[in-house]
Amino acid sequence: MTGVERERLERLLDGSDEAFVAALVALRCGGSYVVWDGATSAGSLALVYGRRLRLTRRRGIETTNLERAVELLGRHQQPVRVGQIRTADDSWTFMLFLTDDGSRLIACTGVRRTQV
Repeated sequence: MTGVERERLERLLDGSDEAFVAALVALRCGGSYVVWDGATSAGSLALVYGRRLRLTRRRGIETTNLERAVELLGRHQQPVRVGQIRTADDSWTFMLFLTDDGSRLIACTGVRRTQV
């Protein structure tokens, strides 16, 4: 984990939508997490996650808040830091999109992991 402590990440996950709540539960129940150093263009992330949205829909993969995350990233004009939380049983991955300084969570989305 880089840059953001677990307790601080828990405080940032204060949103009321389904993805924020599920990511917080995953974190509090022993899920692994990371927030990577560096930032990326919100617009390029919106394009990448827009493609993922179409792909998950086509394949019938369950997601939470992915469409909303794409929308929020598309509107955000500043660089974004990316983080990830995985549930302890590895059944879900939550992607976190934070402000460049890590002080605010812009969006959160989750995708059910398919078993190989």
